[in-house]
Amino acid sequence: MPSFDVVSEVDLHEALNAVDQSNREVGTRFDFKGSGAQYDLKDGVITLSGQNEFQLQQMLDILRPRLAKRGIDLLCLEVSPPEVTLSKAHQKATLRQGVDAALAKKIVRLIKDSKMKVQAAIQGEQVRVTGKQRDDLQEAMALLKKAELDLPLQFTNFRD
Repeated sequence: MPSFDVVSEVDLHEALNAVDQSNREVGTRFDFKGSGAQYDLKDGVITLSGQNEFQLQQMLDILRPRLAKRGIDLLCLEVSPPEVTLSKAHQKATLRQGVDAALAKKIVRLIKDSKMKVQAAIQGEQVRVTGKQRDDLQEAMALLKKAELDLPLQFTNFRD
């Protein structure tokens, strides 16, 4: 029986490359000279460090195009509010991965409400969609691509 999986993944190697490029640009820009501003990527969380909140906003404006150019969808970037102390400011930007339970239920409900001849089942951090015909599965993919979801989706493990 044909099937495919709906997942949301981020290539962390490409994210590391984008962070490295951003660090190089911050190191060469005149307005950041001697400020100690830098990016750090660890376990899918990018930490921005700077002197004040304005610098953090400038750093986000540098990081976003680098991520987009590397093929990372900006919808998966979740930016937390900055933490400002007297001498430094920090901000965390989390790269969201995996389909959480609420989004998985929304995907399953969307497929069931469309009355297509496919079934959707939640399997951990992914949703498996099965059907009798390949055309039905492609129709389900098109439906999910058109849907306004808050996380970028990829379709993997397509079996015929």
